Amino acid sequence: MAKVTVRYWAAAKAAAGVAEEAYEADTLAEALDAVRGRHSGDSGGGELTRVLMRCSFLVDGDPVGKRAHETVRLADGGTVEVLPPFAGG
Repeated sequence: MAKVTVRYWAAAKAAAGVAEEAYEADTLAEALDAVRGRHSGDSGGGELTRVLMRCSFLVDGDPVGKRAHETVRLADGGTVEVLPPFAGG
């Protein structure tokens, strides 16, 4: 399993209660499942799950776009950026 850092921004950071966390996962789908599992008992866990549904993701700086999360491989030492929709311009 790859060891990755998941970084939360804006509303995702507020819902997670932390700026970043370490996880072990081989795909983006596995990492997001682990995030949901870790936060399911948190007071904001339900909120984080709702925020994740609206987020876009960068893996090692590359946009995931509409690719299936199960197909996005993670590299050991990599970073997943969790980007909620931003207002303004």
